[in-house]
Amino acid sequence: MTRTELLARLRTTPRWDVLVIGGGATGLGCAVDAAARGHSTLLLEAHDFAKGTSSRSTKLVHGGVRYLAQGRIGLVREALAERATLLRNAPHLVHPQRFVVPVYRQWDRLMLDVGLSAYDWLAGSRSLGASKLLSVAETIAALPTVRQWGLVGGIAYMDARFDDARLAITLMRTVLDLGGLALNYLPVEGLRREDGQVRGVEARDAERGERFTVAARVVINAAGVWADDIRRLDEPTTSSQLAPSQGAHVVVDRDFLPGDTALLIPHTADGRVLFIIPWQGKVLLGTTDTPRHDTPLEPRPLAAEIDFILDTASRYLTRPPTRSDVRSAFAGLRPLIGSGQGSATASLSREHVIQVSKSGLVSVAGGKWTTYRRMGQEIIDRAEAAGGLVRRASATENLRLHASPDSPSNDVLGTDRHSIAGLPGANRQIHPALSLSEAEVRYAARFEQARSVEDVLARRSRALFVDTTAASEAAPAVARILADELGWTEIQASEMTEAFHQLAEGFR
Repeated sequence: MTRTELLARLRTTPRWDVLVIGGGATGLGCAVDAAARGHSTLLLEAHDFAKGTSSRSTKLVHGGVRYLAQGRIGLVREALAERATLLRNAPHLVHPQRFVVPVYRQWDRLMLDVGLSAYDWLAGSRSLGASKLLSVAETIAALPTVRQWGLVGGIAYMDARFDDARLAITLMRTVLDLGGLALNYLPVEGLRREDGQVRGVEARDAERGERFTVAARVVINAAGVWADDIRRLDEPTTSSQLAPSQGAHVVVDRDFLPGDTALLIPHTADGRVLFIIPWQGKVLLGTTDTPRHDTPLEPRPLAAEIDFILDTASRYLTRPPTRSDVRSAFAGLRPLIGSGQGSATASLSREHVIQVSKSGLVSVAGGKWTTYRRMGQEIIDRAEAAGGLVRRASATENLRLHASPDSPSNDVLGTDRHSIAGLPGANRQIHPALSLSEAEVRYAARFEQARSVEDVLARRSRALFVDTTAASEAAPAVARILADELGWTEIQASEMTEAFHQLAEGFR
């Protein structure tokens, strides 16, 4: 459906059962769950789907080895169960990933063996393969560029990786498949009340300025790090619930860690772990945990964060990566549950909290990608009660997501690839360093609600996050295609290109 058709449906629907604010992992999970239960469902996103935190993760679907060390057994067990569900329901987006931890002290090798054996045990029948102690030679074979001086062996274990932004777009398409409606660039600017209860929102089309008064039986606040802002639309004096934390990542060329095995650094100077992961033909390194007192839409990695990642990686790799090797650097904000004062965020909860205000606004704080589906299920359970909806069982545990193939695939577009093959430019590559084709840009505009050059190069494809220079060079060509698809003037195409170039500077 075109944006015109989507907006027409918004105008002509008198009331929705469930209205979700926020198009990130949590909001999309809620919308899919509600629509799958048969509730009329609307999701409104202020910017683009997964524009914020949900496109800037470490690309892992995992139980959390670090959470196990912290004793958060329940969180790990739940996440491992959800890992299995995602592998089954989105086999084109989520794939098993082998990790190896290089070990330089025998005591560490013993402790890791105990911890990862517990990780295997918690996974139970959903295990992707048992952890295994490795000799020095086996460790080097798995990680050819690992630092060999002092190496006493390693330990291998299995987890999963995914493409976060593409999963978000897939969930948006799944909402539509289920009869729901999801719209980007429609910020909520106020809440609508009936008899003192929140029963809808005031929203605005950011593109054309049209305003909408939307009625709903229950409203869910799933705005991520901006959830406190929505809570204050309901209760202006409410205190902050979130303590945002910034996580930075850098991307370098594949030759820093050739092969398909990822490397886990188990102890960093700030008490975290650091991942070095093959991703999109490059290598992703991250992450950090830096308290933030603000919540910018476009956070930038701090110089100290980039230096920390590169310095930590250099202690484990034979060829130390430097700033000149960085193809892209990006940061995201985590909606951690805390005092809101932004202190020691590394120790704050990654779990989630669901609250229902006196006026019936359902708000969720915290959470992570791996458990998005389970969170959505729990939130809709609460929303049904808050909105007086018919209680229905969740239907998402075995729900195959949009375009899921019958067997695992490395094509993130899944079965949609057949539709793309028939569009103009299916064999014309946008840029020599990118796999993106002209037809994929057209498809993004026609069927995936891409409304800007950034939407295409940051989230429908991952070019901006993989190779900032190539993405910048591709921007004018993408703008020309979008102008053809969306009816832009030459001036609009030029403005969109320039806006992307300015954005890309922050990723260099």
